Amino acid sequence: MSQKGIADQRAIVDRRALAGTITDLVAEQGAAKARPAVVELLRSALADGRAEIARRLSEKPSAGRDCAAAQAFLVDQLVRVIHDHVITDVYPSGNRSVGERLSVMAVGGYGRGEMAPHSDVDIAFLTPIKQTPWCEQVIEAMLYFLWDLALKVGHSSRSLDEMVRMARGDLTIRTALLEGRYVWGDQPLFDEAQARFRTEVVAGTERDFISEKLAERNERHKRLGDSRYVVEPNVKEGKGGLRDLHTLYWIGKYLHKVRDSSELVTVGLLTPAEYRKFRRAEDFFWAVRCHLHTITRRAEDRLTFDLQREVAARMQFADRPGKSAVERFMQYFFLQAKTVGHLTGLFLAQLEEQSGKKQPRGLLAGFRARRRMVSGYPVFGGRINVPVDNWFAEDPVRLLEIFKLADNQQLELHPEAMRLAVRDARLIDPLRKDPRANALFLDLLTSHRDPENALRWLNEAGVFGRFVPDFGRVNAQMQFDMYHHYTVDEHTIRAIGLMARIERGEMKQDHPLATALVHKIANRRALYAAVLLHDIAKGRRGDHSVLGAEVALKLCPRFGLDEKETELVSWLVRNHLIMSATAFKRDLADWKTITDFVAQVQSIERLRLLALLTIVDIRAVGPGVWNSWKRQLIHELYEAAEERLRLGHVQHGRPQRIAAKQAAVAERLGKQADLVKTVGKQLSDAYWIAEPDDIIAMNLTQLDAAGTKSLDVHTEYYAARGATLVTVIAADHPGLFYRIAGGIHLAGGNIIDARIHTARNGTAVDNFLVQDPLGRPFSEEGQLARIRTMIGDALGGKIKLVPQLAARPLARPRADAFEVAPRVEFDNQASNRFTVIEVSARDRPALLNRLARALFESKLIVHSAHIATYGERAVDTFYVTDLLSEKVDGPQRLKTVEKRLLEAADEEAAEIAA
Repeated sequence: MSQKGIADQRAIVDRRALAGTITDLVAEQGAAKARPAVVELLRSALADGRAEIARRLSEKPSAGRDCAAAQAFLVDQLVRVIHDHVITDVYPSGNRSVGERLSVMAVGGYGRGEMAPHSDVDIAFLTPIKQTPWCEQVIEAMLYFLWDLALKVGHSSRSLDEMVRMARGDLTIRTALLEGRYVWGDQPLFDEAQARFRTEVVAGTERDFISEKLAERNERHKRLGDSRYVVEPNVKEGKGGLRDLHTLYWIGKYLHKVRDSSELVTVGLLTPAEYRKFRRAEDFFWAVRCHLHTITRRAEDRLTFDLQREVAARMQFADRPGKSAVERFMQYFFLQAKTVGHLTGLFLAQLEEQSGKKQPRGLLAGFRARRRMVSGYPVFGGRINVPVDNWFAEDPVRLLEIFKLADNQQLELHPEAMRLAVRDARLIDPLRKDPRANALFLDLLTSHRDPENALRWLNEAGVFGRFVPDFGRVNAQMQFDMYHHYTVDEHTIRAIGLMARIERGEMKQDHPLATALVHKIANRRALYAAVLLHDIAKGRRGDHSVLGAEVALKLCPRFGLDEKETELVSWLVRNHLIMSATAFKRDLADWKTITDFVAQVQSIERLRLLALLTIVDIRAVGPGVWNSWKRQLIHELYEAAEERLRLGHVQHGRPQRIAAKQAAVAERLGKQADLVKTVGKQLSDAYWIAEPDDIIAMNLTQLDAAGTKSLDVHTEYYAARGATLVTVIAADHPGLFYRIAGGIHLAGGNIIDARIHTARNGTAVDNFLVQDPLGRPFSEEGQLARIRTMIGDALGGKIKLVPQLAARPLARPRADAFEVAPRVEFDNQASNRFTVIEVSARDRPALLNRLARALFESKLIVHSAHIATYGERAVDTFYVTDLLSEKVDGPQRLKTVEKRLLEAADEEAAEIAA
């Protein structure tokens, strides 16, 4: 936006009035004595200008470009006042030589005339020849004034020759100078600099500039997550953000000398409709960026969770049924990022088309790629195009057919075809029930090649969401939490891609179970349909699993699935969370856990499909969410359920199961096999059933070596579980569990699983699986020693647990952006022997310790604990009995326990001294 377009400029800053006041001050006090007062005047002008711009932004919260232009105007006026003051009052020169000429040029974003409230001020000082002492003094004085205003100044001072030489060798300098804009000083000198830049730097380097800029863009995308759907996006540098729009402008300016982004239409790189989308996205992103700077009072370009709510409120997004204001705001954000991605593709293709018209030279001139036809579509250079402009209008089914052919032939879509698909996407609406169209879509979804890529392009074109309106509803929809890394549509498409990669055998190392199962299933189409639909009802009022199952009953027959397949998909969508919930929040050693799970699953085919769906769903949530601990739990649950389904529901006798376990442990112990009969006789039947044979072997060896010691702590990296195993052998006493948990927390560990046992001689044998706050095991000896020391200190009373735990900082302070109301649930049906208590609360250090203490104070014995985290939310599950080893079932007793646990989970509750 030109400065002429800024309304009521003098309300932002009145340069003439400011300059007049400074002149009066200097006349009265002299330049040197007046300097503090001049700085104060400039500070006030900057503060008042920013306040006026902020006021305008609050009145028109979506007018981002207005705000950016006003900010650049404010800085311009201050720079001009400072320049005139310095050359007139501070370093006046009555008779300047030819070399004593100075031009002030804005570069970078400031040169474009666009600045957020706390953007850097990038200035280039130009001189005709090597700097004279007078030029150096003026530049230095101007910089000190700018620094006194607390502006972050990026500056350079060069002669014309130096400018040309450095711009030739440095892409960053060349890009900055490309946006050079005259601010003040010697205008003819600036004009000469611009002319030399064009003739001596730009001319002949156009292709190199484009390739370097695109490489720079790709590297930036990789650095920031390489997806425009990350849930904490960078507005400026992220994929689909402002920098991508700037890259288009830079390329257009470098090639065609465009002075404004609107001229990209004139030179044929964008259509008028595409340019309107460009401006809409640019205006929105500038508004978001300006709000971020205004809220944080610093140059903040990352839209973090704690800022998303406030920006959404400032931009006047409101709650809607099933979707909060912040989710609606972020959905619009991602839709704009998607638009930028689409425009970038079209722009670059058009650029390629323009440059491709030039005939090749040299030896390869005769070896041009040959054009061929595939099912009526022209194919050239690995791209499939359409033969005529009205191709999709003649037969809208072609909107799906072209993507299917591209997948079959492993071709890219030509940008012109993509442009027409975007334009004509609405033509697919009447064909939603067309059998041919649905058959093509199902073929695309279940492709053996690359369904992820095909569906992503289908989504980018806008055809996917129109052909399947239920999918359109979750397009660009984020979930406001720290668990989900991607929008719903991106998560779904990634999950489909993961399933295809597993099926192709590419993920055998990460997913051995899934790789083995995927070729044993009988309902492949149902599996891919379930992956597509498992989150289809997110953002609606109600349980998305139940609502999604109803959507599946409606959509699957339309896609061409038969009644049996449709029922299977609906069941999978309805129950897609039960396997992970059981594996992560229940005791898999408890017979009743497996019995209840198998009662829901009912068949081996369903179990296989559910396991595959569960694995890709968790893995596609985001990087780092799937780990070896979760893999082990899913495997254990699958194997136990598969064995029960295969062998029927006849329960093995308890003695036989214990005997089989003891034989396996004896085999592991080898020469120490006698420990099973000697030390092992002290351990209860419940212990032998609950623990796996490898851990029992370790426990027996440790018990034997500990002898009569009152405390023995063993720590080791447990690769099979992706965690650190901590075993504590001590004389059992009330409160032992919560004190051990406190010691582990103070050592920096998070407990993910715990089993608590008491031997017949009164010795506690407690096994903990521990990870660091980032979900990694401790493996270095120093870390393991610290865990042993802190447990010993906690049990020996050498430290006061509560004050030290309270002083530990939050591992993830951004969790404060979310509201997580503590919740307690009791289940006396999930186990035959124990009451199962599930506590959901905001994740934070020592939560488990506080909950365990509350259970201790409620006179309950914890037999096992299972900890699952979902971003900012932790779910801690305890298997407990009362002191008489009975279940807890009295209504009043349950209410008392619930009250204690809610107090422990409440972050505002006062700590009780340990």
